[in-house]
Amino acid sequence: MAHISFEQISTFVFDVDGVLTDGTILVLENGLQARRMSIRDGYALQLAVRKDYHVLVISGAAASPVVDRLSKLGITEIHMGVSNKWELLRQYLHTHSISPAEVLFMGDDMPDYEVMTRVGLPACPADAIEDIAAISLYRSGLPGGAGCVRDVIEKVMRSRGHWMHESAVNSR
Repeated sequence: MAHISFEQISTFVFDVDGVLTDGTILVLENGLQARRMSIRDGYALQLAVRKDYHVLVISGAAASPVVDRLSKLGITEIHMGVSNKWELLRQYLHTHSISPAEVLFMGDDMPDYEVMTRVGLPACPADAIEDIAAISLYRSGLPGGAGCVRDVIEKVMRSRGHWMHESAVNSR
């Protein structure tokens, strides 16, 4: 396995279903759908935002409750219903003069494959499909929706001396 350089990362990009959630959708009796997200992941996301990392969420799904939750954490780059994740990310990187080498993308399934082959640090949760695990430089020991996002954010921020360096963040 190649050496993992967490300290080069300035930009986090996450898929939703299977990464920020556990990949299941609960269909309620009234027809509404619910997804489960980790409070620990949320804590790390808001800390990364406050420490001025670029944080993006790019998903093929469209779920307004997810957008509401992520917005409350301070994330402004939330892109739902995206069919070409690489093209959207490429444009963002160009606009902000960020090299793909500075990007950690965490995905879990085939819609994430192309973009993961183009970033500096492709990562996945413990329960990602094997094709995604095979191209990931880092595989979290935690599954989607259960702390894998916190895991990678903490590793990057610790490597750069930013994890809990000044003060704790109150969880939203």
